[in-house]
Amino acid sequence: MNLNKLMKQAQKMQEQMAKAQADLEEKTVEVQSGGGKVTVVANGAGDVVSIKIAKEIVDPDDVEFLEELVLSGVKQAIEQGKAIASSEMSKITGSMGVPGLGL
Repeated sequence: MNLNKLMKQAQKMQEQMAKAQADLEEKTVEVQSGGGKVTVVANGAGDVVSIKIAKEIVDPDDVEFLEELVLSGVKQAIEQGKAIASSEMSKITGSMGVPGLGL
């Protein structure tokens, strides 16, 4: 195998991955829990961007229920954001034909 060609491929892949990671920060997923009373938005980088909670779901006598809804929404949003990231990165690593680099 030509070492120079391999180095160029690695550099190209690194550039593509950096661009993809920047793009992933712009892509968002929105998850609702509690019948739409809690909405969580996350980006493809796995960061939670926002959480919205409807006033009518807030019950001072049942805080645990609200906590469960928020936690569920956050987990789902992060999971979906990671799935987007994995899909985008595998497009890059898969196209380069380098085994073991798929996310």
